[in-house]
Amino acid sequence: MGRKWNNIKMKKAAQDKMRSANYTKILREITMAVRSAGPLPESNFSLKIALVKAKENNVPRDNIERAIKKGSGEGGENYEEINYEGYGLDGVAIFIEAATDNPTRTIGNIRSYFNRWGGAIGTQGCLQFVFERKAIFTVKAEGLDPDELTMELIDHGCEDIELEEGYLTIKGAVESYGELHKKLEAMNIKAEESGLERLPLNTKEVTNKENYDKILKLIDVLEEDDDVQKVYHNMEFNENF
Repeated sequence: MGRKWNNIKMKKAAQDKMRSANYTKILREITMAVRSAGPLPESNFSLKIALVKAKENNVPRDNIERAIKKGSGEGGENYEEINYEGYGLDGVAIFIEAATDNPTRTIGNIRSYFNRWGGAIGTQGCLQFVFERKAIFTVKAEGLDPDELTMELIDHGCEDIELEEGYLTIKGAVESYGELHKKLEAMNIKAEESGLERLPLNTKEVTNKENYDKILKLIDVLEEDDDVQKVYHNMEFNENF
C-alpha cells in the first residue's frame, strides 16, 4: 500500500505549490456542480464536495457566492467537464480531469505537453483498469490511533487508513464521502484535504532519472493549465532519482 500513498504524496506536493491557482479551479468546480444539479448542497453531492474544498482552501465567501450565481445562470462561461487519458514515458499512465469552455483549445494544449515531454494521448477509457475512484480524507495523525479510528469509521464506509509522515489518509467508497465527512466532523476531526481521487491500482517504475524528471515536468505543466482541474498518474516514487 505504501507505494500508492507515495504517489498521492508526490501529487499533493505538486498541488500545494499551486494553492492560489486552485482558487480558480475550485470556483469553476462549484459553478459546474450548481449548473448540473442545482444550488443546494444537501441534494447536490458534487457541490457539497466543492464547498468543503473551498473551505479547506480558505476561498473567500464572496467568490463562492458569485460562483454559485454563475452556475444558476447569472452570466458566466459555459464550461463542460472532459477527461483525457494518456501515457507518458515508460508507459506511465496519466489521467486528466478538465473543465473547459473551448475543448479544441484544451486538447491542443494537452497534446502539445505530451509531445514536448514524451508520451501521447490515448483513447477514452484506456485507463479504466489502472485507477479506482475513492473518497479520500487527509487528517493530522497527532492524538489519533489508526486502529481505533478505523473501528469508529468502518460502519460509515471507511475501507482503509494509512499512516505516513504525520498524516492519516482515510479511504472509502465514493458514495461514502458524505457520511464519512459528517462522522469526522462529529468527532471534531478536521480534514486537511478531502475529495474524490483516482488512486492507481498498480504503479510503474521509470527506467532512468531523465525520464523521471520529464514525467514530473509533464505533470507540472498539465496541472498549471487553466483548463485542467486534476491530474493523476501511476509513476512509482523513487527517492534515488
